[in-house]
Amino acid sequence: MKEGPDIASIAALIGDPARANMLTALMSGKALTASELANEAGITLQTTSSHLAKLDDGGLIRQRKQGRHKYFSLTSDDVAHVLESLMGLAAGAGHLRTRTGPKDTAMRKARVCYNHLAGDMGIQLFDGLIARQHLVTDGKEPVLTETGQQFVVDFGIDLDALKAKKSPLCKECLDWSERRSHLAGSLGRAFMHRFEDLGWSTRDSASRVVRFSPAGEQDFNRLFGPVHHA
Repeated sequence: MKEGPDIASIAALIGDPARANMLTALMSGKALTASELANEAGITLQTTSSHLAKLDDGGLIRQRKQGRHKYFSLTSDDVAHVLESLMGLAAGAGHLRTRTGPKDTAMRKARVCYNHLAGDMGIQLFDGLIARQHLVTDGKEPVLTETGQQFVVDFGIDLDALKAKKSPLCKECLDWSERRSHLAGSLGRAFMHRFEDLGWSTRDSASRVVRFSPAGEQDFNRLFGPVHHA
């Protein structure tokens, strides 16, 4: 038997439809109870508990107890990145869910990917930072330039606090709807929180949709829209 990471066991955990629905629900970044996840998966609470135990043992989710309730969330950004990439592969291969409508359009425009901005506006944020030379990529993870560091600080983000964390500052995450990169890592999370603090955006409590106010979207486009050269 060959040695190395056992991708088959992880794939089997994600591949079950009920577990896939639960993991997708946790992509919102919110910790959910077993009852809420049972509703998302369309299965009984007893069956949900069995699935959650397997996901926990497999290292894909973690649980926390608060009062009488247990709350479940994804283990890390890495799990979210894998799920987002699989969504892109599924969409590219034509494996799409039948649910469509206004929410689908809103999801494609702006949504939360675990804890950072995804969708068209997430891609625009990433591309806008690169176009202004705030970020550079060389086939590896993106790097914040000196001008980028100053921009982040001026935008009201505590960069020193982000650098002090163990988690990577900047990471690329493949966007499932466009199959292009958006910004993850601690900086991606910080931008998402800053947009909310400024009142530019709010999260839809019933989905992963992120809604920008007209004024917020205008300010967002001003800072991260296409660069027009004279």
